[in-house]
Amino acid sequence: MNEPIRPYPADDHDHHDDLNNLGLQADTNMLARSVLDRRHVLGLGLLGIGLLASNRVSAATGAATGTSAACTPIPSETAGPYPADGSVASGQSLNVLTRRGVVRRDLRRSLGTGNVAPGVPLTLTLKLVNTNGSCAPLRGYAVYAWHCTADGNYSMYSAPIVGEDYLRGVQVSDAGGNVTFQTVVPGCYPGRWPHIHFEVYPTLASATNARSRIQTSQLALPQAMCQQTYTQAAYGSSARFLSQTSLSRDNIFSDGYAAQLPTVTGNATKGYSATLTVGLAR
Repeated sequence: MNEPIRPYPADDHDHHDDLNNLGLQADTNMLARSVLDRRHVLGLGLLGIGLLASNRVSAATGAATGTSAACTPIPSETAGPYPADGSVASGQSLNVLTRRGVVRRDLRRSLGTGNVAPGVPLTLTLKLVNTNGSCAPLRGYAVYAWHCTADGNYSMYSAPIVGEDYLRGVQVSDAGGNVTFQTVVPGCYPGRWPHIHFEVYPTLASATNARSRIQTSQLALPQAMCQQTYTQAAYGSSARFLSQTSLSRDNIFSDGYAAQLPTVTGNATKGYSATLTVGLAR
């Protein structure tokens, strides 16, 4: 099995181990935010935890029941150390966005080698909406999505697959604000909850370097979906790593994830479909 990648550095995101560690000032700041703000949800204490807990997948059906409103702005998150978007990360300035063929629906095949990333199929749809315009769909925006492999490595960065560029790609939103990617369910590695990164650009022409992005965020995968998926051989130690973490301890999602948990259907045998509404203030 390939050696898993290292978790993000602690300074990549404000880290909160649990609600009680936030302190009076932080609680006051959270309560001052809008009702739909994820940090306000945590500020509601046990009620907020209950709301967040309701965003889970049924272990029997794999269907998620999210409570986030359609016009909730998607939280900004770090791009992490493996973005390959032209920014300096991990001591490099790698950029997959300028490669021919990166605008694609299917992310599973490497552009350079033709190798295919193994894993349980996942169809991911992100719906971009304008939170300043009655949730109207945003057409013509470009979304760059990327994530780790089934065994927790990142193409272009992790030693076993530096020559691959799969599980990375760009799509343009249609009239309904939708972008759809065909990929695989990411694995779990030490220090992080299973997730998918994405950046939003105002146009396809501008989606060539991180300097032009208008939003960076992450999507959290539902627990039951991951537990079902990680029984598959391709996922190596993902089940063990998943059991060692939680959304409430993750250094990205610990301050709230209601707006970042997709609706999911399907199973680990036939594959999954996941949808998430991405609110942008335009």
